[in-house]
Amino acid sequence: MTAKEIIDYMESLRNEEQRRVLMGFFKTGPGEYGEGDEFLGLKVPQTREVVRNVWKDFPLSEIPELLMSKWHEVRLCGLLILVAKFEKLTTKRLANDAEAIKKRNEILKMYLQYAERANNWDLVDLSAPKILGAWLTPLLSPEGEDEKRRVLDELAQSDNLWKQRMSIVCTWKTSQMGDPSWCLRYAEIHLHHPHDLMHKAVGWMLREMGKRCSMDLLREFLRQHAHEMPRTMLRYAIEKMSEEERRIWLKVKGYRL
Repeated sequence: MTAKEIIDYMESLRNEEQRRVLMGFFKTGPGEYGEGDEFLGLKVPQTREVVRNVWKDFPLSEIPELLMSKWHEVRLCGLLILVAKFEKLTTKRLANDAEAIKKRNEILKMYLQYAERANNWDLVDLSAPKILGAWLTPLLSPEGEDEKRRVLDELAQSDNLWKQRMSIVCTWKTSQMGDPSWCLRYAEIHLHHPHDLMHKAVGWMLREMGKRCSMDLLREFLRQHAHEMPRTMLRYAIEKMSEEERRIWLKVKGYRL
């Protein structure tokens, strides 16, 4: 299938009632974070079914047309095709294969080039850990730490909320692999971010880092920064702790459960 055929097919599934629900849920009204986003009204399993049917033979050159679509679900389809293609190239057998490395880099380059098209939290969260996060792991990328930090710093220092969210949410993957350093670095960078969506993302990633890597590291981060963390960020970070311990951390800033 071509990108146009996919778009035509997805448009044929349009559901007006579901569309209204999604546009409210993803805050598409004036002044909201998803202002202007357009939905067809498809549920995620419907989009995933399209991806399952096309991703293997779908040309990389066709994906930008999907990513540039005004439709949220079509952009998600493009991103999930990139994810599927990237993951196919991440087996241990292909980790150091020159051709696989080349193809992974092509996918990563496209993902970063069109990063602004992942312009809502679900689009970021369903793609960044599996592409950008996987690229950070030593097994899959020969690039040095300096180059990886340069790429993530560029995202983190962008004035684009979704690029900023990518820089922290992608650390879900590195924490899963037992490396807490990326999460700790970008949690600290975004500590004073003004947007609630980033407070949630940072707290969520800190919680996952503690669960996957070390609760002691999470507690050390909290000892250093709990006094300056926004309420939402702190609550997300300590969500899996005991009620007694959560009360202790919340008291640092006078918060209550």
